[in-house]
Amino acid sequence: MSERPRDWDRELAEIDKAIERTPPGGPPARVPGVAPAPGTPVGPAGPPVVRGRDRAGTWLRTLLAVALGVALPLWPYAHRCGLGLLLYGGAIGVLLFTSLWAMAGSWRHRQGLAHTASTLTLLWGLGLAAMVVLPRIGYAREMLPWMCG
Repeated sequence: MSERPRDWDRELAEIDKAIERTPPGGPPARVPGVAPAPGTPVGPAGPPVVRGRDRAGTWLRTLLAVALGVALPLWPYAHRCGLGLLLYGGAIGVLLFTSLWAMAGSWRHRQGLAHTASTLTLLWGLGLAAMVVLPRIGYAREMLPWMCG
């Protein structure tokens, strides 16, 4: 083993120069020939920047889900069985999808009020779905049919 001994003084001098070049509070400067320690953050850490467009899009999805959740109990067509039930169930599916979409956007953009509203809308949609499905699978006092006739 004919390894050359490391010149610690030279390496430490390079590190000192790199520290002097680093602005206060900035990321550490890369020292040539020295690998960064594992787990060292590459860039500045901090909360993600939320643009106004992202915020507006999240609220648009949330308000769409809430409006659909408010409108579904006012469904004007018969939905006891058959095609009407299928369309009503599809509208409930759209409500559930829209609520999940709004939840994902509000979580990503750190909007707590929008996330709470979309979560409550999702729970409301699950309740509406239960009111449709449970009487038809025998889980209620009155058994309702899927198809008319």
